Amino acid sequence: MRTARRILAGGAALAAAGWALRDVPAELGARPLDSGPERAARVRRSSQFKDGSFYNSMPEPTHVMNTPPVSLLGELARNKEQRRPAGPVPMRVPPAGPAPADGLRAVWYGHASTLVEIEGRRVLFDPVWSERVSPSQLVGPKRHHPLPVAISELPPVDAVAISHDHYDHLDLATVRALVRTQKAPFLVPLGIGAHLERWGVPAYRIIELDWEEEAEVAGLRFVATAARHFSGRSLRRNDTLWGSWVVAGAAKRVFYAGDSGYFEGYRGIGAAHGPFDLTLMPIGAYSPAWPDIHMNPEEAVNAHLDLGGKLLLPVHWATFTLALHPWAEPVDRLWREAKAREVDIVVPRPGEAVDAAAAPAPDGWWETLG
Repeated sequence: MRTARRILAGGAALAAAGWALRDVPAELGARPLDSGPERAARVRRSSQFKDGSFYNSMPEPTHVMNTPPVSLLGELARNKEQRRPAGPVPMRVPPAGPAPADGLRAVWYGHASTLVEIEGRRVLFDPVWSERVSPSQLVGPKRHHPLPVAISELPPVDAVAISHDHYDHLDLATVRALVRTQKAPFLVPLGIGAHLERWGVPAYRIIELDWEEEAEVAGLRFVATAARHFSGRSLRRNDTLWGSWVVAGAAKRVFYAGDSGYFEGYRGIGAAHGPFDLTLMPIGAYSPAWPDIHMNPEEAVNAHLDLGGKLLLPVHWATFTLALHPWAEPVDRLWREAKAREVDIVVPRPGEAVDAAAAPAPDGWWETLG
C-alpha cells in the first residue's frame, strides 16, 4: 500500500506539473518572420532591423548579460529579505464610474501595469495579471502584493498599449482574458502581433507600429517612439521591436517609457511630441551588470526633464524582484533626486487614482516596508 501511495503521489505530481507547463510552448510566442509575408516584409523594411534582428538605433552600445556571473548568483542567495517588502503593501480600490471627460487621471496597478484616463478615454499600458512573470507559473518572480482589481472588473478600455515582449510586460494569460472581456485594440511595436495572433487575438484588434509611426484610436493619437532595450521570450532575442508610447489627446499628452536605458533621444521625443502632462517612467530593476537597458531613478528624472514632463509617476518597481537592489531603494532615490531638482512626482499605492492636475505630494507610505 505504501508503494502504491507513492506511485499515485508521483503520478499526481507529474500530472500537476504537466498541467502547469501546458502553456509554455505558446508562452514563447511566434517568430514574426515566420508569421506571414506581409508582416515579414514590414519587419525587413524597418530601419531598426538588420541581419535578422532588431537593433537599437542609438550609437551607444547596449550590453545584455547572457550568463550571470558566479558573483551575481551568490548575491541572489543572500539578503533576500531586503528585496521584498517587510509587510503587506497598502492597497486602494480603483474608482468606479466614467473617466473624467476633460482631465487626466492614472491608476497604477503595480509594476508597469497602469490605466491612464485621458480626456474621457482609457488606455491600459503593459497589463500583467499573472502571479509570476515567467513562461511557467511554477517558477519565476512572484508578486509581492495582490492586484487591486480582478481583470474581469476592469472598466471598458479604449486601447491596450504594449511596450515590448518580455514576460513582465506582455502576459499570455492577461492577453487572453482581455480578448474575452474587452473590445479594445492592442497597439504593439512591430513584430509583437505575431505573438498575439498565436494567442488568439483577432487580426482586426492588432495595430503594429514601427518607431515614429502613428495611429488614431478612439480620438487619441498614438505614436510608437524609441527605447533603448531588447526583446525576446526565449534564448533567441530581438525578433520583435521594443519601444515607448506617446498618447496625445486634444489638450493632454502622456508619455510611457516602457523599459529603457537612458539615451539622448529623449530630448528629440520631447521636442517632437511633448511637452507631456504626465510621464510614466521606470525606476526599478537597475544594476551595474546591465547599465544600458534599465534606467536608475536619477536617469528617470533626467529623461523626464528631457521630455518636458510636468508630473512623473514611477513604474517598474514594488511588485516583482527583478534585480539585487533593496525593495524600496528605487523610490527612495527618486524622491531625493526629485526634491533636489524640483521635479513634481507622485507615488501612488497600487490601485490609487491620481489626478494629474491635483496630484498629492509623496507621503512616504513605502518607508516602513523598506
